[in-house]
Amino acid sequence: MKNTSAKRLWGDYLDRHLEYAFSGEPKVRPLGNNPEEADRNLKLICNGNKRSYSHSLLGIQHRGESLPQIGDFTILTDWEGNAKCILRTVAVRLKPFFSISSSYAKLEGEGDGSLEQWKEAHWESFARELAPFGRVPRESMIVVCEVFEKVYEG
Repeated sequence: MKNTSAKRLWGDYLDRHLEYAFSGEPKVRPLGNNPEEADRNLKLICNGNKRSYSHSLLGIQHRGESLPQIGDFTILTDWEGNAKCILRTVAVRLKPFFSISSSYAKLEGEGDGSLEQWKEAHWESFARELAPFGRVPRESMIVVCEVFEKVYEG
């Protein structure tokens, strides 16, 4: 782990939770594709409103990333890379875009919490994400629905 503030936060967490001392190294990242989105998501997570994040499966595949797995840890940073909190993945489901439920949309904690708002915001986000790969979102595209809990805040 190269990020010094993330190392410090992870060490503080492990001091209190030795049972995770042999866990794999957590991902370290902001949650968003630009400073505004990352800061907004960080605020929503820290105040307990946001408990899930949606990934485009195509985006994950094109970037060569691995799927999130139950038990994964993520050290969430602001856009500048300052570690702020630790998340632990508690559920992962793959669902077509058209089958996202209103209860899942509420877990995202964004906007007014409605399914309509979720679909509109994510369609635009997925379009921006997939454009560099020459792909476009479709109703049938697979969304990786990651549910997490905030386990530590620095």
